[in-house]
Amino acid sequence: MQMPSKYDASQVETKWYNYWMEHNYFHSEPDEREPYTIVIPPPNVTGVLHMGHMLNNTIQDVLIRRARLQGKNACWVPGTDHASIATEAKVVAKLKEQGIDKNNLSREEFLEHAWEWTHEYGGVILEQLKKLGCSCDWDRTKFTMDDDMSEAVIKVFVDLHKKGLIYRGYRMVNWDPEAKTTLSDEEVIHEERQGNLYYLNYKILPPTLSEGEGVMSESSPPSEGLGEEYLTIATTRPETIFGDTAICINPNDERFAHLRGKKAIVPICNRIIPIIEDEYVDVEFGTGCLKVTPAHDENDKNLGDKHNLEVIDIFNDDASLNSFGLHYQGKDRFVARKEIAQELEASGVLVKTEIHINKVGTSERTKAVIEPRLSDQWFLKMQDLVKPAIKAVLGKDSEIKLFPKKFENTYRHWMENIRDWNISRQLLWGQQIPAYYYGDGKEDFVVAETKEEALELAKHKANNQQLTANDLRQDTDALDTWFSSWLWPMSVFDGIRNPENADIKYYYPTNDLVTGPDILFFWVARMIIAGYEYKGEKPFNNVYLTGLVRDKQRRKMSKSLGNSPDALKLIEEYSADGVRVGLLLSSAAGNDLMFDETLCQQGKGFGNKIWNAYRLVDGWEINDTIPQPNSSKMAIDWYESKFQKALIEIEDHFSKYRLSDALMAIYKLIYDDFCGWLLEMVKPAYQQPIDGVTYKSIISIFEENLKIVHPFMPFLTEDIWHYIAERTPEEALIVSKWPVAKELNETLITEFEFASEVISGIRNIRKEKNIAFKDVIGFSVINNEKSSTLFDDIIIKLGNLESIIYVKEAVEGALSFRVKSNEYFIPMAGSIDVEAEIKKLTEELSYTEGFLKSVQKKLSNERFVAGAPEQVIANERNKEADALAKIETIKTSLASLG
Repeated sequence: MQMPSKYDASQVETKWYNYWMEHNYFHSEPDEREPYTIVIPPPNVTGVLHMGHMLNNTIQDVLIRRARLQGKNACWVPGTDHASIATEAKVVAKLKEQGIDKNNLSREEFLEHAWEWTHEYGGVILEQLKKLGCSCDWDRTKFTMDDDMSEAVIKVFVDLHKKGLIYRGYRMVNWDPEAKTTLSDEEVIHEERQGNLYYLNYKILPPTLSEGEGVMSESSPPSEGLGEEYLTIATTRPETIFGDTAICINPNDERFAHLRGKKAIVPICNRIIPIIEDEYVDVEFGTGCLKVTPAHDENDKNLGDKHNLEVIDIFNDDASLNSFGLHYQGKDRFVARKEIAQELEASGVLVKTEIHINKVGTSERTKAVIEPRLSDQWFLKMQDLVKPAIKAVLGKDSEIKLFPKKFENTYRHWMENIRDWNISRQLLWGQQIPAYYYGDGKEDFVVAETKEEALELAKHKANNQQLTANDLRQDTDALDTWFSSWLWPMSVFDGIRNPENADIKYYYPTNDLVTGPDILFFWVARMIIAGYEYKGEKPFNNVYLTGLVRDKQRRKMSKSLGNSPDALKLIEEYSADGVRVGLLLSSAAGNDLMFDETLCQQGKGFGNKIWNAYRLVDGWEINDTIPQPNSSKMAIDWYESKFQKALIEIEDHFSKYRLSDALMAIYKLIYDDFCGWLLEMVKPAYQQPIDGVTYKSIISIFEENLKIVHPFMPFLTEDIWHYIAERTPEEALIVSKWPVAKELNETLITEFEFASEVISGIRNIRKEKNIAFKDVIGFSVINNEKSSTLFDDIIIKLGNLESIIYVKEAVEGALSFRVKSNEYFIPMAGSIDVEAEIKKLTEELSYTEGFLKSVQKKLSNERFVAGAPEQVIANERNKEADALAKIETIKTSLASLG
């Protein structure tokens, strides 16, 4: 089969991916082989391929392809996550474009739209992964909202509730006013932001008016006839004054001893509130007085519970003010904040404003500022569940390894400070919480997998056999998306519903998990917790944590910055193999990747190098009757040892998940040792044939090279593999065998390193003296190193020497160079034009002597030496020394030329 002169990735990649799919190489079923299993971190069903996905999935494909070559039963399970918040937001936006309000739809109607959207756009990213060459078992593709996956989630919820680990509680939660749902603590990103600290004066209620609490009438505002006594509080959120139900002072703060037992009046709303005492108040912060708003701050809520304070929620679910906000009702919290500050200033309540930096919680998904809010939610108790997961990673005999190890500290911090997990979301898209209400009380509910089971439980709990299914109302909330994905390594193999099935028993625990450190707690830790709870063992052996992909300015890649390249266009321009290599060449485990398109160009160039190397070999004429030259035999023996040594290094890098280092070792082996040295050493003379023994060895070596490159560059290597020979599907490269480790000869490697320096020395002299390579030259050596003669034939061939003569004395009238203590001589007679060389050296000597005089003139000038900076003087003295040394060298060369 004729090999094209250029590699056309656009044709090759489609051809071979279809070939792999046609022959089912990616599919796995349990058998007698050792399993090697990876479950994909399921990308959002809304997602499209970006640079983070490219890096993460390239790494997984490298690991899975290598395992396949090692003869393991490789299974890479793909899938997508339903991503409740992100997907619902996209569906709501699409409905809005169509003039449909989500709030006017029933749950069933909304879910119809959501499924329609998912079927239209979902899974796009999985198709894009195929362009990258990902060899996933597509027959096993899962979606976290598949019926069987949802059934597993509901089963786990019911089980944990029965165990007393899931409970319903009225607590302060993180409210996302854009998505209109609660979030777990881990989904809140705390960002430093510049805001204001507002100092407000609260009037102290005179003793004559201190009886009773509540709101004063509009006809008697507190500014009239109430005296001038007041206290000052500092707040970053003046809009929350409408929810104030107390002011708190520290009982040990003598500054406010006179306020004990008194009451204050909240500005604008004129609510009368008590002044309470509690050591929680920091006397050093702000003014030492704290406004207490139990509905909108967790610490305030704790104070409110302790002192039996009223709780007033002033916000709607979109964080606009409700009726408690009086004339600000319906206004956004940030708009209201500015207007309230203006009103407070106009009425003399606002004393001053200071710039203040504080940490603001924002939604990981929508980026909206989080609003603390009291709400009935479902929680999972974590205190006991987390213990096996801590031991698994951080224990003395840890079962799960994190790579790099530095992330153990992050894991420890999160796990040892864990709080109960808020698992309910005020969303429609997701698994609906299987709690069924049948009465008016907060405890009038049951939890069951089906409505039929719930009815029987409700009849028993209510002691009412007359209840019917129509009396049951299922909880309208959905479960947190992570509550489905924490089961992923088990649920993809149906290990929750059918814990003894063949797949879960064979593939679980999985081998390697490749993901980003940003979801170490969200997903990784929770999967470990679930694994020990439901399988009694770890879900995976190793966790490889990639870095973030950043641009050359170290900025995180994002659409908003416009610094993230189109992943598919990169593949189109540089080939999938080129992009894979470009990404991995610069991606050390756990370190951020500074992405530069030139790396992809380098990857593409590496592919072209391998392609052209085979074209060179393929173009040789073979003659089985001629004997193998000793130079070729030695070259092959050397490379085979070099290959084995590189193989040991590559295996070590893989064992430590240093894929970038493994690739670099392969790159250097093939680019430098194979293409740069071996092919030159065995290449036949111009228009001469190569002997059959050498040719077969080179082809065998080429095949071994392709095997180690294949996980990184699957398309190019498979293509060349089939040019080398006609192959059956069973003989495809993707299912060939990883090279076997053999004994290596370190002496050959060491001796060739020395020989290569000799060859480089000869080539340098040829270049410097313009000695054409076609001209054969003489060569002598004083062998002070007692170096081996093993590679003399190769030195002769690559240096185009007459022979190598071993001498005891320096050769007169010869050019020379050294390697260590060995001295090498190339006779000038016949090698160079002596007269032309003398002329060139004489001119160079004249110029250098002139330059030396100008430098020495400067240094002999006392005013210059006295006034110039020390560094300038030092530079001039260095120039003088360099010129003197060069003059000496030129004179020696002229003397040797006679």
